[in-house]
Amino acid sequence: MGLKILQQSKSQKQKAEAYLLFAKAADMGNLKAMEKMADALLFGNFGTQNITAAIQLYESLAKEGSYKAQNALGFLSSYGIGMEYNQAKALIYYTFGSAGGSMMSQMILGYRYLSGINVLQNCEVALNHYKKVADYIADKLEKSEGIPVEKVRLTERPENLSSNSEILDWDIYQYYKFLAERGDVQIQKALYYFLKAAKAGSANAMAFIGKMYLEGNAAAPQNNATAFKYFSMAASKGNAIGLHGLGLLYFHGKGVPVNYTEALKYFQKAAEKGWPNAQFQLGFMYYSGSGVWKDYKLAFKYFYLASQSGQPLAIYYLAKMYATGTGVLRSCRTAVEKRLKFLKKRRCIQWHSSCGIELPFKNIHLARRLYDLAARTSPDAHIPVFFARVKLETVHLLRDILFCNQFTVKWKWMNVAHTLGPHWDLFVIGLIVAVLVFLLRRRYG
Repeated sequence: MGLKILQQSKSQKQKAEAYLLFAKAADMGNLKAMEKMADALLFGNFGTQNITAAIQLYESLAKEGSYKAQNALGFLSSYGIGMEYNQAKALIYYTFGSAGGSMMSQMILGYRYLSGINVLQNCEVALNHYKKVADYIADKLEKSEGIPVEKVRLTERPENLSSNSEILDWDIYQYYKFLAERGDVQIQKALYYFLKAAKAGSANAMAFIGKMYLEGNAAAPQNNATAFKYFSMAASKGNAIGLHGLGLLYFHGKGVPVNYTEALKYFQKAAEKGWPNAQFQLGFMYYSGSGVWKDYKLAFKYFYLASQSGQPLAIYYLAKMYATGTGVLRSCRTAVEKRLKFLKKRRCIQWHSSCGIELPFKNIHLARRLYDLAARTSPDAHIPVFFARVKLETVHLLRDILFCNQFTVKWKWMNVAHTLGPHWDLFVIGLIVAVLVFLLRRRYG
């Protein structure tokens, strides 16, 4: 319940209600609620930030086998935030986190072994860690047999649709707008616009109606026969999405008997029109030997063509081929690069909650730690670090003064950049230097 409220919350009050529910569930020993509360204590999402309490809760969770807690402790100890700076401990935490199934720990370990950060540089070990993440994401993608939306120019004229091209643009716009919300009413509206555009002769609309019936939803219940009908209508107009849709139906045997010959034919036609998903399907057929003789050269060719348009699974299989030396000269480095590209496409390179952890990009304690490291590393860095710390502490002080506890009186955070300009820190530094010069002249003048 708390998670649902938090996801749908649009105000601080709703977020507070969600965290109160998490707190009650955490008191009852619910591990997921305890993880949420530990995150809230670490980042100050629920009341005042309390890193010490967060660490205590993470350590308790880690003993229960929480990989999210292992991740967080690894991160905190690797930067010395609230606990001893200890890279050896961080490595242990990340290792336990990865063993528990954390994709983020796998990513971090992969990067460390690839770059040789506090471990011996080892491309093969890095490749293995990235492989586990890529396999996890690819498995999810392969289970989804839907047809991705083709990027079409969107019109800014929602009224008085007269020409077919305008209707085409508008129906794609409605698809993005309504299907993104995934509500029953929105799905019905999307279907309405698709049907309207299909009657006007839009091949794309026909193909998308086929897609809706293939996947099934509240407005268009799953129906392979109807999907076949609309895919066929689109394909008869030479539409690449419709051709690809027919290929999928024959390949998976949905509404028609499995027929690899027909699937190959439609995939080839769609691929010739440059549709990357069809190019990937051809590559997969030759890679797996589905209805054709295995041909890794052709598989590589089609995977490469599809990858140029950013098709994620094509990139995944290219990495797999480079990792195993299948059809190409084996290259650990190229395999790692391809897997990283694949993961970037799926947005798992970023600190993302869907990948298993929520970590901040902006953290006052992390910033202090990094500045201290820079000062210790190079004597030349002392002066710039001093001024950077002045700026950091000034901002932090103003935030403490002007941004009160969200559960008492709320003050609006004053944006210094807007008030004094984008280079206000240079102004402050200049002022400090001027004061120092003035004091020195008075003393020695």
